[in-house]
Amino acid sequence: MSQFCDVALPVPLDQAFTYELGVLEAEVGARVMVPFAGQRLVGVVVGLHDVAPGDGVKVKRVERVLDEVALLSDELMELGKWIASYYCAPLGEVLRGMMPLTAEVKRQWVYRIGDAGRRVLFEGAKGSSRRSKLSVEDQNREYAVLNYLESGEAGKTATIRSATGANKALLDAMVKKKWLVREALAEVRDARRVESVAVLVEEAEPVEAPGSENPDPEHPVSSLPVSRRLPKLNENQLAVMAELAGCGGRELMRELKLRLARAGVPESSLGTLVKRGLVRLEEIAQAFHVSGLSHDGGKKFAHEHSLNEAQMEALGTIVAAMDKGGFKPHLLYGITGSGKTAVYVAAMQRALAVGKSALLLVPEIGLTPGVAAQMVAAFGGEVALMHSQLTPDERAEQWHRIRRGEARVVVGTRSAVFAPMPDLGLIVVDEEHDQSYKQEETPRYHGRDVAVMRAKLLGCAVVLGSATPSLESWNNAERGRYARVELLRRVEERPLPAVEMVDMREEFRETGAEQMFSRRLIEETQKTLDRGEQALILLNRRGYSFVVMCRSCGEKIECENCAISLTYHKGSNDDANNGEARVGQRLECHYCGFRRGVPKTCEKCGSEHLYYMGAGSQQGEERLQELFPGARIGRMDRDTVRTRGDMERLLNRLHSGEINLLVGTQMIAKGHDIHGVTLVGVVGADFALGLPDFRAAERVFQLITQVSGRAGRGELPGKVLVQTYQPEHYVNKFAREHDYTGFAAREMFFRRAMRYPPLSVLANVIVQSEKLEEALDWSARLGRWFEKRKFEGVRVLGPAAAPLSRLKRIYRYHFVLKSERRDVLGAALQEMLAVVEREEIPRRSVVVDVDAVHLM
Repeated sequence: MSQFCDVALPVPLDQAFTYELGVLEAEVGARVMVPFAGQRLVGVVVGLHDVAPGDGVKVKRVERVLDEVALLSDELMELGKWIASYYCAPLGEVLRGMMPLTAEVKRQWVYRIGDAGRRVLFEGAKGSSRRSKLSVEDQNREYAVLNYLESGEAGKTATIRSATGANKALLDAMVKKKWLVREALAEVRDARRVESVAVLVEEAEPVEAPGSENPDPEHPVSSLPVSRRLPKLNENQLAVMAELAGCGGRELMRELKLRLARAGVPESSLGTLVKRGLVRLEEIAQAFHVSGLSHDGGKKFAHEHSLNEAQMEALGTIVAAMDKGGFKPHLLYGITGSGKTAVYVAAMQRALAVGKSALLLVPEIGLTPGVAAQMVAAFGGEVALMHSQLTPDERAEQWHRIRRGEARVVVGTRSAVFAPMPDLGLIVVDEEHDQSYKQEETPRYHGRDVAVMRAKLLGCAVVLGSATPSLESWNNAERGRYARVELLRRVEERPLPAVEMVDMREEFRETGAEQMFSRRLIEETQKTLDRGEQALILLNRRGYSFVVMCRSCGEKIECENCAISLTYHKGSNDDANNGEARVGQRLECHYCGFRRGVPKTCEKCGSEHLYYMGAGSQQGEERLQELFPGARIGRMDRDTVRTRGDMERLLNRLHSGEINLLVGTQMIAKGHDIHGVTLVGVVGADFALGLPDFRAAERVFQLITQVSGRAGRGELPGKVLVQTYQPEHYVNKFAREHDYTGFAAREMFFRRAMRYPPLSVLANVIVQSEKLEEALDWSARLGRWFEKRKFEGVRVLGPAAAPLSRLKRIYRYHFVLKSERRDVLGAALQEMLAVVEREEIPRRSVVVDVDAVHLM
């Protein structure tokens, strides 16, 4: 037995903390509950030893060991340490993200009376009330709270509020005055999802009912055997017994209650039978079900076909690597519609056939129901799902299923890369180029790169698939680090859609006005609808208009929390096409969620001339309804797809043909396989080419190529119209020719000249604070240190105001660090963090984003 353990806690500190175990036993990788800074936190044991801290440090004791055995394997612990080192993140916050078991630990605030509160209580109300600015009623509540907590026992928030009438604001104010001490209390709870079953007790006293010689077939008790008829029960109770008997003696409580309600039988009759011992209640594990991912859903979305020659060759390469064993990453470059998913399924089946498990990562589970549904259709009950739309209890349940080996196939978003899978034999990252794999809060890991590292630690195969691979993965394949596997033809030899560029400069010259939709796009859309086919229109902006500006003074209406213009959302009635409930017109920030009403006049100069600039998907839908009044129009964006079932319902209507014209943001470009779509229109995508981001061209090419791939996936050929003001731009040139290889070569030429990733490594360091003067001071101090230190091989740009200089009331300044060597960059960042600690700059105020995909 070890005497001490080192615990990684979910706090922004780059260290572990030593606690005494006493008589308790723990394993590395297990969770423990420990006291920390007046709270009780749950951490993960990262070391066991018998060495007490020196310098007379008083060691606190572990309060509770939550797991008898380690929940994180040695391999996952090693992966967590690599993430903490590589991404410069506190180990405790990394390990917390690797175990989605928050449902098993309930946290709540408790309050105790402080020394200052006791003094106030003993001085009496008379002396203190003269100095208080509160109302007499609130002063009375304060003293009621102090009296309630006088014994020294901690009180829970709800209990104190119920007993004294104090609200949260008053309790917070008392904490600030140090009258109260607030602590976080962590309690373990059972997160298993169970439901009740009513069971007919077979051992009930057998008594014959009067008149049993001639039973009445209309009487509910007649369905019971003679030996079970109980004459002392009333009609309602007999009805409950008969209902249970008809169900074989047991039924789910929720189902039984529905039946009884329909029959007009009160629920109390069931309760009486339970009390009399004639019915007992049992708890069973609640079945896990995710809407849209049933076996039928798999058949609905999957178009099964045998593998063609190219798919068989790709599968053979992957399977050969799996059979050989050892780490070997593969880049599966397959054009849209080439059948990459079928190769994934076949490779995963091979992994299961040899006793291994398989992991499939997808960018967003709600946007790729077809992939998840095919997995359920292929593997049935062996599939587990892990994604953010699950409740905490569901996530905990799935996590334990995976760990016990009950689910050998896991489908999930980026956090599923940490799934505790035994005997993992294959990892697949679908749409590996997607930005959603990069986490935008600490720890800021990239799911794709973590998947590759996990495969390396395990010595197993990993497949990265995409029609538009990231330049990082493409460069790795070019250098021989990854094996490249190609699928260059669509299944059943279907042709790629013809892509046509519509020059909007020419459109303006000929029409004399700015048009949302060109005449060519309107004409082709009408022809498509007339033929009974379907069309998609990409308009990659939410809302109605994305800038509201005063024509008189030029003032833009901005978010009060962020340095960004508010987006105008027009009010709408109940809409049968998108299911959006009536919402009044509003201005909304798409970063922090702030909302406000639309002013009638400019708040700066009083002018009535407010101008709404730019067109979003909501305005696009309205305009399409005017142009095509007979069309069945739907909209797919974050305003119409909010819950886990919204996407499924929308896609069902698209598959069935109920919708024949769909407008939406980039959500419509992600993995959807709708065979009736023959026309895709792209509106305003090249706007992003002007953004201050070295990845802008790559993102626009990926978006155009991905959405183009939605056309012509069925028997009929497809067509794509791209509206652009820059038809000669190389992005549009290569997109028109479906030439990813040519685009990659041209883009790499520019990246090489500017020494941008993947030909260098990059980190974005953000210094932030709610106080502008603090953000300026801290960034200036770090800037002076960087200028003095002068790391060889590292170029430091900044400090400068971040492109989003204020976000969620936080002021932000940043540095961009570039280097040709990853180890040199990592050493510079670690040394910088040591300076941050020495300078007493709060660690949470310095965000390190290694391999940043956004520099905002």
